[in-house]
Amino acid sequence: MPSRDLSLAVVGMAFPNKDGGNRQFEVAMCTPGEPVKLVPEPTNKADPAAVAVYSARNVQIGYLTAERCVWIGGKLRQGQEIRAVFQEGSNKGAVIRVNLDGKDPALPAPRSSSAPINRGDPAAGLADPDSGFWPDEVPPDDC
Repeated sequence: MPSRDLSLAVVGMAFPNKDGGNRQFEVAMCTPGEPVKLVPEPTNKADPAAVAVYSARNVQIGYLTAERCVWIGGKLRQGQEIRAVFQEGSNKGAVIRVNLDGKDPALPAPRSSSAPINRGDPAAGLADPDSGFWPDEVPPDDC
């Protein structure tokens, strides 16, 4: 069975942490492959399904997107082991790589900055044409 690795967007970098820490600075400190921690926040007033993302230095870098929080947070609350590593940062956020089987996720090959991105074709599969982020296929919940 193939490994179930996914790249997930991390959002909310523009907001400060409760302790005053700067998420954008922390993302800049992260290196590809270093572990990150996923922490469900059921008492989050804005979204009880929120899943915070913390760096290896235990500094929050943001949240998983609302589209992924319910799914990933549900798996975490059920006790499923999900391992995650930092994949890359950008000026809009960050990307982490997760493995749904409790294994260490493998980072994809780095994208070439000179590779053209077809922004005009909706069939290209871009989740956000401005960022160039290519989403992974989402396996069904019963896997």
